[in-house]
Amino acid sequence: MKNSKFKIVKAFSAFCILHFVFLIGAKAQENPPEPAAPKSVNIPAVKEIKLSNGLTTAVIEKKNVPLVTVQLLVKSGAAREAAAKAGLADMTASLLTKGTKTRTATQIAEELEFLGGSINTGAGWNNSIVSVSVMADKLEQAMTIMSDVVLNPAFKQEEIDLLKSQALDGLTYNLKQPGFLANYVASRYSFEEHPASGTPESLNSLTRDDISAFYSANFMPTNAVLIFAGDITNEKASTLAQKFFGNWKNSGAVKPQVSVPPSNKSNTSLVKRLLVVDLPNAGQASVNYTKNSYGFGRTNANYFPAIVLNSVLGGGYSSRLNQEIRIKRGLSYGAGSSFAWRDDKSNFGTRTQTKNESAAEVAELVLAEIKRLGEGSIVETELTPRKSVLTGGFGRNLETTEGLAAAVADLYSFGLSAAELNSYMKNVQSVKDAQIREFAQTNLTGGDLIIVGDYAKFKDDLAKRFPGMQINVIRAAELDLSKDTLQKN
Repeated sequence: MKNSKFKIVKAFSAFCILHFVFLIGAKAQENPPEPAAPKSVNIPAVKEIKLSNGLTTAVIEKKNVPLVTVQLLVKSGAAREAAAKAGLADMTASLLTKGTKTRTATQIAEELEFLGGSINTGAGWNNSIVSVSVMADKLEQAMTIMSDVVLNPAFKQEEIDLLKSQALDGLTYNLKQPGFLANYVASRYSFEEHPASGTPESLNSLTRDDISAFYSANFMPTNAVLIFAGDITNEKASTLAQKFFGNWKNSGAVKPQVSVPPSNKSNTSLVKRLLVVDLPNAGQASVNYTKNSYGFGRTNANYFPAIVLNSVLGGGYSSRLNQEIRIKRGLSYGAGSSFAWRDDKSNFGTRTQTKNESAAEVAELVLAEIKRLGEGSIVETELTPRKSVLTGGFGRNLETTEGLAAAVADLYSFGLSAAELNSYMKNVQSVKDAQIREFAQTNLTGGDLIIVGDYAKFKDDLAKRFPGMQINVIRAAELDLSKDTLQKN
C-alpha cells in the first residue's frame, strides 16, 4: 500500500512538472524571443581584370577553407532563344559535359570525381553557367577539364537524342503535376514568356544545328565572366584564366535580346483574369496569383522593398501566407511567393497546393493577404524578423564558395557592380513599412488567378466566391502554349 501511494505521488509530481513545462512552452510560443541584431557581412573586394580577348575575370579571395569555385557566366539564357525553340539554351548548356572532342561524358565525370571535384552546367532565363568546385591544390587540373568542356563541346547526336528523350520524359511527368503545370501556364499566360524548360513541341524540334548555332552565337569571351571564389589569389586566378581561356576566340557580336512589347494590362482591381486548368483526377489543386511588372527589373530602386514585401507575404514558414493557410487553417502543407527578375521587368507569383474541395477558399485567402499588404501597416515586431530572414539567408549563402560565386554572377548578369554585395544588409534594413504598402498598391494589382486541379470538385464553390467574374476553363489535355488561346486546334 505504501508503494502504491508512493507511485501515485510520483506520477502526480511528474504530471505537474510536465504541465508546468507545457505552460512555459505555450507562453514561449505566444511571446517568441526578439530576433538578434543582424550580423554584418564583410565581403572582400572583387578584383577584376579583362583579358585581351575581352573575357572579364573576377576574383573574390576567401581563405577560411582550401576550396575554390570557378564559375563561367555566359550572359545569354532562354531569353535569347525563339519561343519555337524553347529549351534550347538549357539543352546547349547541359550538353557541354556530355562529351568534348577529346573526352567522353563518362571520362569528364570520372576525371573530376578522381579530383574530388564537381561540375555543373545549365541555363536559366537570364544566363548560362558552367561551374566547378574543387580543392585549391587540384584547381589547375580541374580547369583543364572545365576549359575543354567550354571550348570544345562535341554535341554528339547520340548525346543529344538521349538528353532530349530524358527531357521529354521529365516534362511528360511534370505536366501531370498541378504545381508544375500552373507555373508552365503562367509563363505564357501571365508573364508573356515561353517555358525555359521547353515544351513537347519545341524539344522535339531541336536539332544539332540549332544547338551549335546557339553555342556559336552566345558562348564567347566578350559575353562571359569568369569568376573565382575561394582560396586563391588574384595573381594565380589571372594566370589560370589566361592559360585556359586566353585563346578563346570571339565568333562575332552577340545579337541583342528581342524584347516583347508589353501588353496594356493596367488594371486597378486585384484580379484581372481567372483561369482554371482542368486536370481531372488530380490529387490536389494548385492555387496561384501571378503578375508581371514591365519597367520594373532587377536594377530598379524598388528591388529591396519588393524582396522585403515578399519575405512578409510568402518568404518562409512564418510568412503571412503560410501562417494563414497552413498554420491557422491546415489547408495546405505550405504556401509561399517569389519574384523572378529580368532586365526590364519582374515576374511575381504566389504558390500553394490544397485539396480540390478547398481550392476556391484558398484562392480567397491568398488574395486577402495580398490586398492587406496595400491597405494595412506592418508593425516592427513583424517587419524586423522578416528582414532578418533575408539578411540571414544572404549571409549563410556567402559562407560557401558556390554561394559567393553565384551571388557575384547574379550581379554581373544584370550589369550591377559587385560592390553591391556589401550594401545588401543596409539596403534591406532601410526598407520602411510605407515603401512596402506603396509597392503593393502600385505593382500587385491587375494580376491573374490560376487554379490547376479537378474543376468538377471546386466549380460551384469558385462561382459562389467569385460572383460575376468570368472563369476561363481549359482542359489540361488541350493545352498548347504555342497558341495565343493556349488551346490546341
